[in-house]
Amino acid sequence: MENKLLEVSTFTGDGYKPLIDFNCWRVALLRYCDDMDPDMMASLERHMQTDEVFVLLEGKAALFLADGDGSGDLKVEMMQPGLLYNVKQAAWHTAVLSRDATILLVENQDTCRDNSEYTPITPAQRAVIVQTAREVCG
Repeated sequence: MENKLLEVSTFTGDGYKPLIDFNCWRVALLRYCDDMDPDMMASLERHMQTDEVFVLLEGKAALFLADGDGSGDLKVEMMQPGLLYNVKQAAWHTAVLSRDATILLVENQDTCRDNSEYTPITPAQRAVIVQTAREVCG
């Protein structure tokens, strides 16, 4: 079919990959990569100009959220396939994924490091992330 009528995209690699950008929105896929290993994660992030929608398509995953300056207790949300999880603008977050997981993301097209903030994961937060990853990913 002509691509002026339909665009079909896929991604089978590791990590984050924007697939469709249109005007002000972006659709991307997120798959497990070594940077997402709970023992290697360095920071929580928050986007200052957009909400971010997560949809678990396959595998297992958990979202971790924090408010304030991001250094407090993490709230854990075990993701269920097919549900939409809208991480609100300026909410600190990260995720762990099983190696077979795929998450669909929707965010502003211009979301980048310039309009996002990062805070180091504390030792207490890492303990929660590692324990949850063991439960989620085995």
